[in-house]
Amino acid sequence: MKMKIEMRLWQALCAMLLAVVLVSCGGKDEVGSQSLISGADNKTWKTDRQEDATGDKQKLSDAEKQQNIQFYADGRFAMGGGSSLQTGTWSFDEAAKRLSLQFENENVTQNFDVQKLTDDEMRLKAADGSLMTLESE
Repeated sequence: MKMKIEMRLWQALCAMLLAVVLVSCGGKDEVGSQSLISGADNKTWKTDRQEDATGDKQKLSDAEKQQNIQFYADGRFAMGGGSSLQTGTWSFDEAAKRLSLQFENENVTQNFDVQKLTDDEMRLKAADGSLMTLESE
């Protein structure tokens, strides 16, 4: 009788431990691989929403709503909207979850912490603490 009780307690403990492991590994803020950024050849992303460093939602201007960024699998990007276009190269450090954009003919590099990267959503945190959520087109 005592053996059955101990066995059931052991099984319950193992089931609870398994549940904890599954919940901790299955978080919403997943960061996938580099191929999710560019797709097989290229992929276009558009800003869905922005928040400032305090978490307040920022209204997107008409120009910001028209902008998009296209990532190419060979490491190039093109960002534009309306009549403006900026190009450069990009890299993604999966281990550090960091996306870097190096603008062509400029000594400007923008670095972002990637908080979420799925096939249709990318959430980027800038050095100033602001947050930008992009959707794939």
